[in-house]
Amino acid sequence: MDPRDRNLRLAKQSDASTLAAMSRDLIEVGLGWQYRTRRISQLIADPDAINLVACDSQRTLGFAIMTLGDERAHLVLLAVRPSHQRQGVASELMTWLLESATVAGIATIHVELRIDNKAAYAFYNAIGFAETLRTPGYYRGREAAVSMIRMLRMPGMMPQPWRPPTLDRRS
Repeated sequence: MDPRDRNLRLAKQSDASTLAAMSRDLIEVGLGWQYRTRRISQLIADPDAINLVACDSQRTLGFAIMTLGDERAHLVLLAVRPSHQRQGVASELMTWLLESATVAGIATIHVELRIDNKAAYAFYNAIGFAETLRTPGYYRGREAAVSMIRMLRMPGMMPQPWRPPTLDRRS
């Protein structure tokens, strides 16, 4: 698929059931369904969450949900339909989220993934995430998780605010 045939947009409430089903079928398999339509709907309504959808003219291809704190963001969910994996969809979603987090002044982005999800581990590693912790029984007491972090800046050190240059070149 040509990347020009898809676009990114913010999720709408009408997307909640589709995103919930994708979470159930692509992320939560074997764990019990936690991100049901109601929970996704709450995340879409949350002003401290970014809910991003990749779609073509026909359907949702992938999505990402990231919550924002003062300096820390948490990538809650990221999924791409198997038919569109390895076609740049996840990279586009993450590029948008990383740029948004940087502009928002976020210092770090955190994510957890199943310990046996080698593809996700390789993906996050390739875009600058580093492993920080392995937690046995993290997922419903049954599966271990790998926690990863992406540093955008040093925590506690706020970037200087941007100011337009003056014509007389004074700061």
